Amino acid sequence: MGTFLFNEIIFGPVSSRRLGVSLGINLLPTDYKFCTFNCVYCECGWTLKSDKKIKLPTAAEVNEALEQVLEDYNQKGKTIDSITFAGNGEPTIHPDFEKVIDDTIASRNRFMPQALISVLSNASQLNKPKVTNALAKVDRNILKLDAGTEKTYQLINQAQSHLKFDKIVDYLKNFQGNLIIQTLFIRGEHGGEKFDNTTEAEVSAWLKLLTEIKPKSVMIYPIERDTPEEKLEKIDHKTLRNIALRVEKLGFKAEMY
Repeated sequence: MGTFLFNEIIFGPVSSRRLGVSLGINLLPTDYKFCTFNCVYCECGWTLKSDKKIKLPTAAEVNEALEQVLEDYNQKGKTIDSITFAGNGEPTIHPDFEKVIDDTIASRNRFMPQALISVLSNASQLNKPKVTNALAKVDRNILKLDAGTEKTYQLINQAQSHLKFDKIVDYLKNFQGNLIIQTLFIRGEHGGEKFDNTTEAEVSAWLKLLTEIKPKSVMIYPIERDTPEEKLEKIDHKTLRNIALRVEKLGFKAEMY
């Protein structure tokens, strides 16, 4: 199916279901996806598997590109709701992620103080103190939790072999509630194996994890764009709403998109 890549460091702004008018920052290569996951639903396609040398923009290049855009917007009276780290894979892979976040906060405060800084992350790098320190500084620390069990996590997210579900959950707990959980609900088939994270067993296991993680809120959404795996099914509104209601019964704010 027709997936796409972001071909610049700064992209957008785009109208986001979750974040409003969002100016994107891509810390990854512009011509291929670079990620610790290989999610079956990723709009950027499959993760590159090769020995190709990875070239990432420097922190200085990112800051210069962002300041140029924000200064231009400021002079023209344009506003945005969010400065969002997303792009062609996992943003926290960048070796200078904390420095980039510090620079972004300073630039936001100077040119666009009303904008929130958001990070969309798969939570795979939370074993690194510099990453968790950086995420603790942003306005919206949005971390992925697409499953309630290891098996479904592996089928949907296709994580690198060293990334174990229970360890990621432990790292999410370490934020002590200073995070937003994002979950994409989906069913389908990949590599001859079927998966469905909307089953009673999966949802119950996922809800139990939420009680342990204690997030500020939970973002629930279905697929909306093209995906690399074709054998996927979009979850209907009623099913998502029922899951959202169960989240709210636990005392957490649930946002459906």
